[in-house]
Amino acid sequence: MMIKTFAGLKVASALIAASLLLSACGNTWGQRAVTGGGIGAASGAALGAMTGGLSILGGALIGGAVGAGVGAATTPR
Repeated sequence: MMIKTFAGLKVASALIAASLLLSACGNTWGQRAVTGGGIGAASGAALGAMTGGLSILGGALIGGAVGAGVGAATTPR
């Protein structure tokens, strides 16, 4: 994956951090998995569009899978 500009790197880092922080939203296991999947898909699509090394759909699929996994693996606070 190749970030084309420094601004793109900053945006990509912020999206990744936000998706990890927000992936635990929800009270039940299913809610956290769905929320994490949605956030991950949006972040992955944005990163795929910004980097050019991955298609938007590919980024969304990978991001959604990772986000759902992280959301399901977390516990509510």
